[in-house]
Amino acid sequence: MENANMFLRQYYLQCLSHASYLVGDRSTGKAFVVDPQRDVDQYISDASSEGLTITSVFETHFHADFLSGHLELASKVGAEVVYGKSAEGRVDFPIRTMQHGEHFSLGEVDLEVLETPGHTPESVCIVVRPNGPTSTPHAVFTGDTLFIGDVGRPDLLSAVGFSADDLAHQLYDSLHNKLMLLPDTTKVYPAHGAGSACGKNLSTETVSTIGEQRRTNYALAPMKVDQFVEAVTQGQSVAPLYFLFAANKNRQAHELYADSGAIKQLSIEEVLAEQAKGTVVIDSRDDMSFAAGHLRGSINVGLSGRFAEYVGEVMEPGTAIVLIGDPGTDAEAKMRLARIGFDNVVGALVDPVKAFVENQDHVERMSRLSVDVFNERINTVRNLDLIDIRNSGEVEQGSIKGARHISLPSLLKRLDEIDKSDPVVVFCAGGYRSSIAASLLKSHGFTDVSDLIGGYSAWSALQAL
Repeated sequence: MENANMFLRQYYLQCLSHASYLVGDRSTGKAFVVDPQRDVDQYISDASSEGLTITSVFETHFHADFLSGHLELASKVGAEVVYGKSAEGRVDFPIRTMQHGEHFSLGEVDLEVLETPGHTPESVCIVVRPNGPTSTPHAVFTGDTLFIGDVGRPDLLSAVGFSADDLAHQLYDSLHNKLMLLPDTTKVYPAHGAGSACGKNLSTETVSTIGEQRRTNYALAPMKVDQFVEAVTQGQSVAPLYFLFAANKNRQAHELYADSGAIKQLSIEEVLAEQAKGTVVIDSRDDMSFAAGHLRGSINVGLSGRFAEYVGEVMEPGTAIVLIGDPGTDAEAKMRLARIGFDNVVGALVDPVKAFVENQDHVERMSRLSVDVFNERINTVRNLDLIDIRNSGEVEQGSIKGARHISLPSLLKRLDEIDKSDPVVVFCAGGYRSSIAASLLKSHGFTDVSDLIGGYSAWSALQAL
């Protein structure tokens, strides 16, 4: 039976497909946060409104897709940071560790830690019981172990010596011998939803139950462990470039996020000087505005999409950044970048439209092709290099004849595979990512680059007529 004194709120950050949680016990006024985003004021404000004090921050694992707000909460409210036992000795800031089966009491609300390695070695899930340690579980915070419709991919740590197969075997055990032992009515609250690169089949739903996942999740279907290993290791997309950086950063006593207010406004001359030093210029306007005119050498990553994630795919972490965007968007762009640990924003171009009008020598347009023009170009242009920058799962559903696959997260590392003397056309599913890819190529000295308006979706729709 649910306890009226228990408070539980989910926070879902659409642009990173990231879910975090605030849980409290009104009988004692104690609360904890699970997997917080880096800008933490909302948790503090909501806790205060409910008469709660945040005393603990539970991290389900070392996150790779975002920079957690655990240090910010520890600094602002004095909360202790809690990990599973396997995190011990692997961070350089004070933490509390809890082993499998250990309980943590807020008062009437009881928490139990389940060590669930597989996505990462230190992964844990947190079972919430509203009426003490012997009461029926109400919910489980599953981190990246169990998603709605999927499970956490076990291959992200292969670059640092962990075998995907070994972790997949551990994941199988964690799911079947720990999580699936919970009652079917237990609510499942994961750390991510659809769009996250931490899995390949995540649902748009943000909450489910153990029973529903037992019935519908492909990874929980009856199968032998070897079948499971193959199912969860095959078909995963290339991890974004920044993932290893963020995972390491989350283990370090890094600089805290601070909303310092106004971003330094730079003249066009100052921006050009930054470019000359190697600073990357990110233009966050939409792809059509960018195509109509932009600063030569800038990269287009539209703020309306998964802005931070894609910035993290097209530049090396730690690189200095100058922003160009629509009026009033600089602060939002800077905050989103901070959520993945990209803090080195040196400023933003003041009044871009005026700057472009007055400095035409530094402005260029992007070549974008309609499907009709694209088809004509395929048939008439020699040595055309057609590049499909979608992920592997998308490509498996069909592509354009003659295209080769270089996913967007791989593009920066594979530029030397593309001949700068050849004309290049890139495409994605709908045109957002192809504008990123085309501008990235242009910024690295490719001269004849175009992308397909509407992407593969527009092309395939025309073929069906």
